[in-house]
Amino acid sequence: MVIITLQRDKCIGCNYCAELAPEKFRMSKKDGKSVLLRSVEKKGFHTLKDPDDSVFEDVDKAAKACPVKIISVKMI
Repeated sequence: MVIITLQRDKCIGCNYCAELAPEKFRMSKKDGKSVLLRSVEKKGFHTLKDPDDSVFEDVDKAAKACPVKIISVKMI
């Protein structure tokens, strides 16, 4: 299982996450910030627990490319 967390409020809208992991991230047309698809929001943290381990590599690249380091990803 892969757990992905996004601190959306701190997003600067660089679009790296949506380019590197388009199956998990989109850019909002409303405010230009990243959206973690199918995530649950709690206290500013958007979290997705995905049983598909194959997404780890792309999401990990997105997390490392994020200039404000607001994406975390871990495999459990």
